Amino acid sequence: MGKPTGFMDYERKTSRAVKPKDRIKNFNEFHIPLPKDERKIQGARCMDCGVPFCQSGIMIGGMTSGCPLNNLIPEWNDLIYNGNMQMALNRLFKTNNFPEFTGRVCPAPCEPACTCNIATNPVAIKENELGIIENGYEAGFIKPEPPKVRTGKKVAVIGSGPSGLAAADQLNKRGHSVTVFERSDRIGGLLMYGIPNMKLEKHIIDRKIDIMKQEGVTFVTNADVGKNYNAAKIKKEFDRIILACGASNPRDIKAPGRDSKGIYFAVDFLKGVTKSLLDSNFEDKSCVNAKDKNVLVIGGGDTGNDCVGTSVRQGAKSVVQLEMMPKLPDNRSEDNPWPEWPKICKTDYGQEEAIEVFGHDPRVYQSTVKEFIADKDGNLIKAKIVKLESKYHEDTKRYQMDEVAGSEYDIDADLVFIAAGFLGTENYVAKAFGVDLNARTNVQTEEGKYQTSAENIFVTGDMHRGQSLVVWAIREGREVAKAVDEHLMGYTNLE
Repeated sequence: MGKPTGFMDYERKTSRAVKPKDRIKNFNEFHIPLPKDERKIQGARCMDCGVPFCQSGIMIGGMTSGCPLNNLIPEWNDLIYNGNMQMALNRLFKTNNFPEFTGRVCPAPCEPACTCNIATNPVAIKENELGIIENGYEAGFIKPEPPKVRTGKKVAVIGSGPSGLAAADQLNKRGHSVTVFERSDRIGGLLMYGIPNMKLEKHIIDRKIDIMKQEGVTFVTNADVGKNYNAAKIKKEFDRIILACGASNPRDIKAPGRDSKGIYFAVDFLKGVTKSLLDSNFEDKSCVNAKDKNVLVIGGGDTGNDCVGTSVRQGAKSVVQLEMMPKLPDNRSEDNPWPEWPKICKTDYGQEEAIEVFGHDPRVYQSTVKEFIADKDGNLIKAKIVKLESKYHEDTKRYQMDEVAGSEYDIDADLVFIAAGFLGTENYVAKAFGVDLNARTNVQTEEGKYQTSAENIFVTGDMHRGQSLVVWAIREGREVAKAVDEHLMGYTNLE
């Protein structure tokens, strides 16, 4: 530890965000990084704890505490402070294939687990990570490194989200010949079309994909395996197959009037906006446009927030975001101690922007839609909202959210975006490869394993564990790579 008293000597500082009314004028990333000398000081705040909870990646109370990738956080924080950025990059790459992604979009479970939380503010771990990787590109440390020896084995990866890319990157480094199949027109999966540009500009993805191509990974786009691309052909041509298609089956809202025009799944809305932005800077007018529309977002998570931020940028007339559960407390409760993930209310970027533009928080808690109301032409014009309350049910021995009698009211709604989460694997993909699904419609494997019920076929990421974080997806991608490598070679030296 280069500065034993750093956490006492220096205050936590993070990148400056562009003001909401300025950043909503475009779809660009809006955080201005700290200067390098200030980043060094932030590295000095790391205490090099005897037990670094930040890198533990364990589950406590059903929630992630610490980094699932087990990033060597104290090591590279110390290297930042001492100015050895190339060594910091080397240590970061030991555990994380894509710091340029996680440094932008990860919710950073490492930071709530930081020991500094006991008495002060946590180390700026996420931004330190981003500082390391971006300095690596700027300094020319990051160059293509193709494997010197090829094994002669061929692996197909179906899906190019973070898990599929991590698996492909690891197996390619091992010397296997890897081909990634992606059903969309661009590589990146969730990263490309599920996360808006203002959180992750897409040239960042392209930059990494270009390196992977130069290292020998082959990418095939517009290959929707099970529909326009034959799964049997892949089975015949490749020694092993990894399914990394995500939990891409969106949860619907079953209410009268659901067939009204103007109701979309959030993932379709966000994909359309990003695709139109990348294809033509919106000149093709091909995406759903919230300009001058009353927008209702159903779902209080990250995807719902992304719909809020996107609608504000498009010039929505109003935005309401429904959340079924009660508002979380502003501070940790006594039954939610460190190092658990803090169950507190967070106001994210989209909600900040809505507050700035409309003068109030868009979120309405303990509420859901009871009915969608359309005009004579089938166009959505209103939504009937009902309040919810938590009640104990003797038959199930559980609490659940029930409607409050007489609490219904109508709101104007021209567009609805359903961001209620995902149910699991899409059936046509599972059928194409003949794999079994479990009760949660994820692909079935033995506990802690990645091999499916079908010979030589493995699964990883959200398709395996259900909807989760980008860091868990990368962790799963690295783990499935080890499983496939061992299956092919009889042993593995992948980390």
